[in-house]
Amino acid sequence: MSKKMRVAITEQALSLGEAALAELADRAESADVVMIGEATHGTKEFYAQRAELSKRLITEKGFTVIAVEGDWPSAQAANRYVKYGEGESAKSVLQQAFTRWPEWMWANETVADFAEWLKRHNETAGTKTGFYGIDLYSLYESIDELLRYLTEHPQEGTDLDLARKAFSCFEPYNRMPEHYALSAAHFTAECIREVSELLSAVRASAKRYEAGHEEDLNAVMNALVAKNAEAYYRELMQEEAISWNTRDLHMAEAVKALKAYHENAKVIIWEHNTHIGDASATSMTSAGMTNVGELMREEYGKDRTYAVGFGTYEGTVIAADSWGAPRERMTIPPAPFNTWEGQLHASGLGDSVLLFDGSSSSSFDEWIGHRAVGVVYNPEIEAHGNFVPSRIGSRYDAFVFIDRSTALEPLD
Repeated sequence: MSKKMRVAITEQALSLGEAALAELADRAESADVVMIGEATHGTKEFYAQRAELSKRLITEKGFTVIAVEGDWPSAQAANRYVKYGEGESAKSVLQQAFTRWPEWMWANETVADFAEWLKRHNETAGTKTGFYGIDLYSLYESIDELLRYLTEHPQEGTDLDLARKAFSCFEPYNRMPEHYALSAAHFTAECIREVSELLSAVRASAKRYEAGHEEDLNAVMNALVAKNAEAYYRELMQEEAISWNTRDLHMAEAVKALKAYHENAKVIIWEHNTHIGDASATSMTSAGMTNVGELMREEYGKDRTYAVGFGTYEGTVIAADSWGAPRERMTIPPAPFNTWEGQLHASGLGDSVLLFDGSSSSSFDEWIGHRAVGVVYNPEIEAHGNFVPSRIGSRYDAFVFIDRSTALEPLD
């Protein structure tokens, strides 16, 4: 890292607090889409600061949609709680809804506190703010939801027949999408046709569906998940970039659908940095990968989007040592000196916010390693794969740094 960047860090950093969050909200006000990231899926401070910034955007700047890196059916349970009061408490709703591993991403104390705040806000707000999942892992659950709704509304007989055909196509795989992925090379043509026809039919019928409690939106989005999840699981056995792009393209499509349904509402996206930080400013682009951040900037323009990245120098985190394994409270070791987080720590500024705009952004456009921790994590070898080469000033519009962070508190 050059002396220019080190000086810029010292000159541009704001101490993290009420004033810095207010400045962030003011900078993001004119955006149609604000993307708020996280460097891990298990750090309490990332979730807490993201929630506090979102509260400002909702109460002061007119944002009314929160789109999270979670499954649509699970998030709909949370949405019905915060918008319509369905459920005993945020904790009970989140625990019952988010049971798919890694359940701690959304079934945790910090999200529960935010959901209770959002429910109280919606009780007096002119326009209620919703909480929606835009991921695509819920292949079977989404088809189940469609079957339930269409069975309860038999007037949509043609759509119900299509939903039954789609379910029967995936039924032999024991409700395990991974089994479908392994068999997809031989049995995909029928399933592709069934979910594509189902989505087309549901979209065409949506105006006839009940709009109360957003049942019409729920049907369309579950059909969209079924179609795109089929493609995602089918592609898992191919190059990583192919399935990655299908997933992020789906999430971008889901955001567009939410904006259209809510009459061009202003959207807040909660996802990992690797999804919301513009891929074109990272080494991801050389691997042929795009992401939500890049797609949102292409769709709405850089001046109508705002991306906030997060990072930590050291601390603790909730993660697992392999996919599907029990979660653990792990230690995040100090970041190497020659990384973005190492340099922020070396500045001695502590928890802080950096704003990248105008002439200042060029000071942060050197290539440098930037930490990314997923739900699977091995601290002992993180230097070999957890630092993504990035041009920070182009990847984000702002960055929140937590010098020493702590692990999330799962609800159970």
